[in-house]
Amino acid sequence: MKKFQFSLEKVLSYKQQKQEALRSEHAEILALVRAQEALVESRWERYREYSVEYRERCGRGLPMTEVLVYQSGLRAMEREIQSETMRLEQLKERAESKRKEVVAAKQETTAIEKLREKKARDYQKALEKSEEAFIEEFVSTS
Repeated sequence: MKKFQFSLEKVLSYKQQKQEALRSEHAEILALVRAQEALVESRWERYREYSVEYRERCGRGLPMTEVLVYQSGLRAMEREIQSETMRLEQLKERAESKRKEVVAAKQETTAIEKLREKKARDYQKALEKSEEAFIEEFVSTS
């Protein structure tokens, strides 16, 4: 009997390559999410420091023009934080979407791998039966 060949080997190979590419993309997006989380946290830290400085200076007495400067600075920081937070949420949605794609690709690959294993077992059983038949025929003729 000839060597076992799985007819969907090229499809399986393609699916595995696709799965690896999706995993790489997912990892890249997760890195972007972590970087964006760090950026948002740094913006919050800067906002808190600026707010503390503003309260301390107000406690010591501050001209109205500087009060307005601090307040507009705080509002600008709040808008920036809001913008960066929205970007973070978008990145998280992209990461979740890509994770679902990875899971779907993994399921496809696993299904084809299980089919290959089943076909290999069937082939092995058929090979064993043909060998047993050959041995029985050889024994009965001698």
